[in-house]
Amino acid sequence: MNKTEILELLEQLSISYDIVEHPAAYTIEEMDRFAMPNANQVAKNLFVRDDKKRSYYLLTIQKDKTVNLKELRALLNSRPLSFASEDDLLNYLGLHKGAVTPLGVLNDTERKIEVIIDEDLLPLNNIGIHPNENTATIWISIEDLLRLIQRHGNTVRVAKI
Repeated sequence: MNKTEILELLEQLSISYDIVEHPAAYTIEEMDRFAMPNANQVAKNLFVRDDKKRSYYLLTIQKDKTVNLKELRALLNSRPLSFASEDDLLNYLGLHKGAVTPLGVLNDTERKIEVIIDEDLLPLNNIGIHPNENTATIWISIEDLLRLIQRHGNTVRVAKI
C-alpha cells in the first residue's frame, strides 16, 4: 500500500487523522527541521530481525529514545537481534529506508512482522508516523493504530522499551 491507499483505507474505516505533507525525511533529525505542529509526538520506527532471519520486529518508540538490542532481545525472548537489511524492508514491508512506519505491516502478506509499540507513547493523544512514504506525516491515535494492525492480522504488543 502506498500513501494514497493508506489514506483511502483510513477514510473507509472512519479513522480520523491529520496529515502534514513535507519534503522527504530520512531521519528524526530531518523531521525536526520541518518545525511541524505536534513534532514532539512524532515516533521513531526501527525494523529489526533475529540472527536466523526467522523473527522480524517493527518497533515504534519515542523519537528521542535509543534501543539497546541486547536488552530488547531479553524483552522479546528472542535470538540475537540486528537491524534488518534494506532488502528485508522492501520485501516484507514494501518500504524504503527512511519510510519505516508501523503502517508498513499492511504490506506484510505473510503477517510475519510483530509490531512492538513503546508503552511510553500511550499517554500521547496521537503519534506522528509516515503513511508508507516519507513525504508526509500523519497523526493517528494509538488505539486506532493498534486496531488497524490487529485487523490486518499482525501480532502487536505494547512493551516498556
